[in-house]
Amino acid sequence: MMPSIKEQLSKKIEKIEQTIDFYLPEEKGLQKTVLSAMNYSVKAGGKRLRPMLMAETYEMFGGADSSVIEPFMAAIEMIHTYSLIHDDLPAMDNDDLRRGMPTSHIKFGEATAILAMAILAGDALLNYAFETAAKAFDGTNKDIQTAKALQILTRKPGIYGMIGGQTVDVEQENKAISFDTLMYIHNNKTAALIECAMMIGAVLAGASEKEVSMIEQIANKVGIAFQIEDDILDVVSTSEEIGKPAGSDEKNGKNTYVLFKGIEQSKKDAEQYTREALQIFDELEYKNPFLRELLLYLVGRKN
Repeated sequence: MMPSIKEQLSKKIEKIEQTIDFYLPEEKGLQKTVLSAMNYSVKAGGKRLRPMLMAETYEMFGGADSSVIEPFMAAIEMIHTYSLIHDDLPAMDNDDLRRGMPTSHIKFGEATAILAMAILAGDALLNYAFETAAKAFDGTNKDIQTAKALQILTRKPGIYGMIGGQTVDVEQENKAISFDTLMYIHNNKTAALIECAMMIGAVLAGASEKEVSMIEQIANKVGIAFQIEDDILDVVSTSEEIGKPAGSDEKNGKNTYVLFKGIEQSKKDAEQYTREALQIFDELEYKNPFLRELLLYLVGRKN
């Protein structure tokens, strides 16, 4: 009997945790406080979705060299975590709970000047992510692929990706916006980092430009479905279930998919985006049954 998706996820997350821990900085030296703050937020847990999607895409296209993919897996989780640290700050969403634990500015802010340590921890994780990813260079012909992957890692989370989406999200709080503007936010704030993860996995494994483009389309649709599901969970779940304050979108005046479409239509749309992603996925020559099941599993999740 095949293990369930949850059993497979548990084993894969455990392995990813080991990879991430290996690349985290040692907590010593005069700068120890910021290192502790970095590690605290990364080790707080989470789905490890982005490094998992990256690793599974890499494997699907025949990638087998762990020394190439693992630095990027750790790097993208560092970037994701830094974005969460800054997202939770009083100037942004002002949340005091993340992944079921106190947020970085709550944990480290009280004893430091004006929450500076949480800000520095986020900054440090972003810089350390690129330092970590650069460890994949090995002086071989594969360095061309590594350089292309690094370009994706720097672009997708940046001003034309995650940060761009976050900027519009913050500016439009408590304002009436168009549905197109909402989709710009979701395409960039959430989907761009999922695109980043899966595209890097494909590029590092030597996928063709056409295949990388198909992966980008798949990841975009998965990212949108994931964000719609997140918007739904914020309304219908408890803080204990989602590991962060429930109802925070409404509290912060956020524009959400549910606000435009309602819960039932939002559920249908998330399923439609997932179906479209799987349709493209099935057109690929390469196969990864677990990855396909994972993409399907992401809709209907509890947290």
